[in-house]
Amino acid sequence: MKGKSIKGKSLDEIKVALSKSTEDGFSPTLAIAFISKSVDRKAITNLLDQAGITVFGCTTNGEFIDEVPEKGSAAILLLDMNSDYFEVYFEEYPKKNYREVSHRIAQKAKAKFADPAFFIGTSNGETDGEEVLHGIEEVAGQDVHAFGGAAGDDYAFTQTFVFTNNKESDNGMVCIAMDASKVEIKGVATCGWKAVGTEKTVTKSDGNHVYTVDNIPVLDITAKYGGLENVTPENNNLLVEIAANFPLQLQREKGDPIMRPGLTVDWNDHSFYTSGSVPQGSKVRFSLPPDFDVMEKVVKGVENLKATEMPEADAIVVFSCAGRILSLGPLMSKELEGVKNVWSVPMAGMFSNAELGRATGGNLEMHNLTTCVVALKEK
Repeated sequence: MKGKSIKGKSLDEIKVALSKSTEDGFSPTLAIAFISKSVDRKAITNLLDQAGITVFGCTTNGEFIDEVPEKGSAAILLLDMNSDYFEVYFEEYPKKNYREVSHRIAQKAKAKFADPAFFIGTSNGETDGEEVLHGIEEVAGQDVHAFGGAAGDDYAFTQTFVFTNNKESDNGMVCIAMDASKVEIKGVATCGWKAVGTEKTVTKSDGNHVYTVDNIPVLDITAKYGGLENVTPENNNLLVEIAANFPLQLQREKGDPIMRPGLTVDWNDHSFYTSGSVPQGSKVRFSLPPDFDVMEKVVKGVENLKATEMPEADAIVVFSCAGRILSLGPLMSKELEGVKNVWSVPMAGMFSNAELGRATGGNLEMHNLTTCVVALKEK
């Protein structure tokens, strides 16, 4: 399988890039498209559709094909994968029946491919990505290869979209099911945020609403460990600082901890809502602000994937949390460069609102502040 990455900030630029990519006879069948809401995604999708290319698309908080992060652009990975080896599914979940919808998609994929692997994009900030993954696991088994991310909207956090040929939704999912006997798909989700302090107990929570840790309001104990000042509703930078630098690290019996940043504060009781569930009685640790080791751990995780499971790849796709670039700033390019150099093949990626994948040694889960790198190779 051959892959090529193209980018542009307008329909015309993408049209030129697509034309140049096919001058040597390259004939793509699949496009993984990460497009800012500021760019005309419908026009670009129509362009790809007219070229006979099936589209898997998400809106973003930033996008890239190489080591330089972009804003307000389209980053597209073109693949000439055999059309018999994949199928794109598109479904909405207006009743918030995430597991039911993904279960139904997985059943269709299982009927088409004996051993399907999945590539997933979700829209709507309320979507429970873990329910999506559980629906797939129920059909395809716990060892299924499933990766993806939640669409963004240039950090507005109001309305995100997934899209494919002639369809888009701000409350749905797009999914590529691949025949794993024909296309190898392997990935790794790595965070790198270091923990600080001893394990604490979540003494009161309800789903993703965390009230107290060690019987102390979660906002207060987070501020204490982070040395945060001006912890008031008037501090417009407080939430970004908590989410990007001081996430809760949900401890797991199996595998690496899962990041659960506080995203919305209830000032009545100093509780906050996190990106995913934090069960009452679970153990958490607090985080240190990121440093160079954060990037090094991600690159080493990808290098280990190559060394142990995926010696060669035809292309790679990256879902990197929007919070990472907020924390790392210009240093983010170093991480992307390190990831790109592992296989030195065409790459496309986005800064996402959440990441879906399997942490090192762990289960399929929804992540934050994490980089999920997925490698593809046609057998």
